[in-house]
Amino acid sequence: MKRILSFLFLLVVAAATAQQLPHFSQYMLNDYAENPAIGGTNPYFEANSINRYQWIGITDAPRTYQLSVDGPLKNDHFGVGGQVFTDVVGPTRRTGCYLSYAYHLNVTKDIKLSFGLQGGVLQYTVDGSKIQLADMSDNVLSSGLQNVVMPEFGAGIYLYDKKKWYVGFSVPEMLENKLKFFDYMNNTASIITRHYTFMAGYTFPIGNVFALQPTTIVRYADPVPVQFDLGLRLIYRDKMWIGVAYRNLDAIVSMVGYTYRENLTFGYAYDYSITNIQNYSSGSHEIFLSIRFAAMSSKSTPASN
Repeated sequence: MKRILSFLFLLVVAAATAQQLPHFSQYMLNDYAENPAIGGTNPYFEANSINRYQWIGITDAPRTYQLSVDGPLKNDHFGVGGQVFTDVVGPTRRTGCYLSYAYHLNVTKDIKLSFGLQGGVLQYTVDGSKIQLADMSDNVLSSGLQNVVMPEFGAGIYLYDKKKWYVGFSVPEMLENKLKFFDYMNNTASIITRHYTFMAGYTFPIGNVFALQPTTIVRYADPVPVQFDLGLRLIYRDKMWIGVAYRNLDAIVSMVGYTYRENLTFGYAYDYSITNIQNYSSGSHEIFLSIRFAAMSSKSTPASN
């Protein structure tokens, strides 16, 4: 009986988090977190923080906190970065820490191609004290914390003209590790699903002060249906913007942002659900904060590739 209930419990956890990676509405501002090949594409180091509070009004709704830093080395062919994050959903918590390395080569004078790798550790935690069993005398689940710690790797590729457009593809979780909360579960069906992410964007100048930027991100993790975001931002002098987005099977998003003195950026997004969950939630909130540090001076001229 214990083995059967353990198996059913883990299936529920896996099903509830089938697409285990959190999604962000302001992905175009937090793009390094989606693809390690983006590390070092800007000529400065930048620290980004994004906090997402999903489905306000629902008890134990998902909450995600992420902090990342990336930038170029003195030879701008190389980029480094790292991120830490925690994703809380009810009694479960997913925490991770990654370091990344990227190599950028010149395709033409204005176009670059980047390859990135990332590696780190993931920890999955289930808090048994927050789960009420039908039979409280059954010891299938400890009332304490159950933890699983495992290594994880990811990779990405990114083609871009920094002033006009970009297109990228990444596989942030490659290993498909098994989740084993109990020592005797050698044949668990609960695994870390491999994810695939595609992103693209283009910036259209409108006169001398405005720009229009359509973007998209497409996510897939078997067996979850493909999820995509279609976004559009109107940008004023690279300092202020408003935007809207549509996420299939989920929400309509409104965005606003402002950059102060070229080194401090604030962004906010509100998601209005288009599913039945709107009957129970007032929506989702996402807050973005970025700090840009002094540009890294290059002591050598990049070689042509």
